[in-house]
Amino acid sequence: MNVQSLLAKSIAASMLIASGTAFSADVTNKQVVEHYADIAHAVFADSLATAKNLNKSIEAFLAAPTDAKLMEVKQAWLDSRVPYQQSEVFRFGNAIVDDWEGQLNAWPLDEGMIDYVTSDYQYELGNAGAKANIVANTQLTIGASTLDVSKITPALIADLNEVGGSEANVASGYHAIEFLLWGQDLNGTESGAGNRPYTDFVLGEACTHGNCDRRGAFLRAAGQLLVQDLEWMEKQWSKEAKGNYRQELVNGSADNGLRKMLFGMGSLSLGELAGERMKVALEANSTEDEHDCFSDNTHNSHYYNEQGIYNIYTGIYKRQDGSLLSGPSLHDLVNQKDKVAAQEIQKQFDQTRSQVGKLVTSAEKNNQHFDQLIAAGNAKGNKLVNETIMSLVAQTEQIERAAKIVGVNSLNPDTADHEF
Repeated sequence: MNVQSLLAKSIAASMLIASGTAFSADVTNKQVVEHYADIAHAVFADSLATAKNLNKSIEAFLAAPTDAKLMEVKQAWLDSRVPYQQSEVFRFGNAIVDDWEGQLNAWPLDEGMIDYVTSDYQYELGNAGAKANIVANTQLTIGASTLDVSKITPALIADLNEVGGSEANVASGYHAIEFLLWGQDLNGTESGAGNRPYTDFVLGEACTHGNCDRRGAFLRAAGQLLVQDLEWMEKQWSKEAKGNYRQELVNGSADNGLRKMLFGMGSLSLGELAGERMKVALEANSTEDEHDCFSDNTHNSHYYNEQGIYNIYTGIYKRQDGSLLSGPSLHDLVNQKDKVAAQEIQKQFDQTRSQVGKLVTSAEKNNQHFDQLIAAGNAKGNKLVNETIMSLVAQTEQIERAAKIVGVNSLNPDTADHEF
């Protein structure tokens, strides 16, 4: 299933909230927190399933590389981003997710650490690992350390994250895989994504850019590590597992559970999505700060981040198999206390999701992707991004309003290490 059809399905599903699917009976704080955990498990389970599909595509491609098979792997990567980006709303307030997330979704990265790049590529100043090129070398010297990288395994690339003390040294996760599939995007703020040839993975004399065996080994290991990490997190939210994070959350204070939910929504809405992922890139006109910068998939990543926030407020999640998960929600709690406010808050959520959706329309219908929208001199594109930022700010204000209505006066949970 392609990303566009998944987008359409998620829109149709979450619009059900506006047509009266919210629970009519009074719901409790505890029920809402338990359903929040249910959604978390479903999202991570879907992320795991799509990562496994990605791995199958990687194996099929590496067995006999062709351009058509590379396209299939790329589509599997794009599909895997859909549920994962909806999981990021669980990061903030749930330290177990935030501490783990960096190995899966760290960005921006200095791609020269992984593989070949152009001689003029921009990297973090002072980063000794920025041009390490693991694919081309079996031994690395970074600072005072000499590292044996002769055998590329999931454990090795996990250990190489932030080697030399630089956060830009990212060896694992979605964006490392993205770079290996697409290569550098050399188009700047012009149209076009990365264009790595499939022959970069062909063994023998047809290999381009050398070290095709090691490049394939890196791609395989990164995919395997992604699945391993997601398997662990899926178990943390499972009802069947004992002594996991889910049990800790649902057996703890329901009020603090609501606080985690609202804090996560607000932090992703304002500080992360509006701030780090949009405003920073817009103000610097920097494609290096674009989220999915190699594949030009940033519009979808932004959209599904917003969809994740929407899921938690409405209590509705459209699963990858087409089934609908719904239950007691924050919207229900607000509606029980103030029906007028509930309608106004829901209206802002709908408006913001529609506004973020305009980034998708710009890319898919008008061929104006996020890296083009943030270009200096693109007044219309800059305006669209800025309007989206302001809509996310307005949404965050309504999240704070909802918090007060349901009795959460201090939004920071006990474990919070972020601010809005």
